[in-house]
Amino acid sequence: MPTAENFDQLLEQFGSAAFSAEPDTWNVDPDAQPPADANETYRYEFGAPVQTVDAFLRLPSPVVTSWCSDVNPAGFLVNQATKCTRSVSVETCGSIQAVSMGFYINSSILAVPKSSQMVNVTVQSVVVQSLNGTQTLLNDSDVLRLPRILDELCINVVFRVSYHITYRDTGEIIEAAAAFVLGAINKEALSIQQSFEISFTQVDTTPVPLSGNPGYVVGLPIRAGFRPQGSGIIQNTNKYNQLTILQSTSNQDCLAAQGARTPILFGYNMISGCKLRITAAMKCQPLTQTLLDVLKGQSFPEYVASFGNSQAQDVLDWVPITHLYTSEQSSCQIPVSLEIEVKWTKYGSLVNPQARIVNVTATISTTPLKQLPSGRERIIPVTSSVVFTDISSPAEPGYKAWPTINVKLPFDFFFPFV
Repeated sequence: MPTAENFDQLLEQFGSAAFSAEPDTWNVDPDAQPPADANETYRYEFGAPVQTVDAFLRLPSPVVTSWCSDVNPAGFLVNQATKCTRSVSVETCGSIQAVSMGFYINSSILAVPKSSQMVNVTVQSVVVQSLNGTQTLLNDSDVLRLPRILDELCINVVFRVSYHITYRDTGEIIEAAAAFVLGAINKEALSIQQSFEISFTQVDTTPVPLSGNPGYVVGLPIRAGFRPQGSGIIQNTNKYNQLTILQSTSNQDCLAAQGARTPILFGYNMISGCKLRITAAMKCQPLTQTLLDVLKGQSFPEYVASFGNSQAQDVLDWVPITHLYTSEQSSCQIPVSLEIEVKWTKYGSLVNPQARIVNVTATISTTPLKQLPSGRERIIPVTSSVVFTDISSPAEPGYKAWPTINVKLPFDFFFPFV
């Protein structure tokens, strides 16, 4: 308890930017018996700070302003991404710890809380960025590169740090790696913007790529997959190859463009196409199957994720793709267009609405294939398109009802006037 006598001593002991609220020297009785759970096996739980030898794993982030604060702990199983501004100049870059690689890897992580087992943070990769933005991956990433002044520049300044933590299902951390982007600053620079992120992967599992958390982010690929009987959703490991459309090529030949695909990105309306040269020797059935492969690809998915972070095991969070066909009455119909319409809506709070996909329709249009005379040719355009439609209802903020005041006066309130 602070008093007038011990205040200066407490201020000197605990007046730093961060300190432990419960040091081991408080309330320690040497004669006390150990608690019953002294032999309990500790483990990390969701959201618990990742502990290190000296404190916790730092994930710098802005607090009140955009300036970086180094007292933000990384939470276990909490994937985060932050950006903040750091004051730095060529003259002071060598003395600022937060722009050096060693600041982020020198402190070992505790495998479980309150344990003596430590996990060293290894360097996964180092990318060097020049002043004009060109990036080069270094082969010798195990070398610790510290900031230093070279030709009126300060090089090896940390611009980006990406942590990747591997853990067991028992709540134990077994591996920790960090990927760095190092850059250079000149004399005109007064500050830099740093980016930090952390991700967690359970051992012996493959991380699932997301396209938002929870709602979709514009420009990220649509997540899609298949659902076998009695199973969850199965996705392609490449998130840019889950839902695709035909990619236009320079020669515009449909038969030569078979297999060329481009990913469908959320919020981006796209159109592509090619030209099909039809001769008298072409047969209807093989040509129909070839054009379907050109338009839909070899494996067109069955389901699309409602949210950018929908889990494969939660089948109700996935939307089935509806297939429609428009054709004329003819003996031979060949597909000439694929139109994909993605309907989405804003979900959640008005302050931070999230994009949610509610319906996906794939419409294939066909045209009759007429028999050509020998030696004649016909060119048919084949198109593929994607349209995103916002079907959100007009946002109307709701207000709580005005409180009703139930006023009751005592029966003799106006005594003795009445």
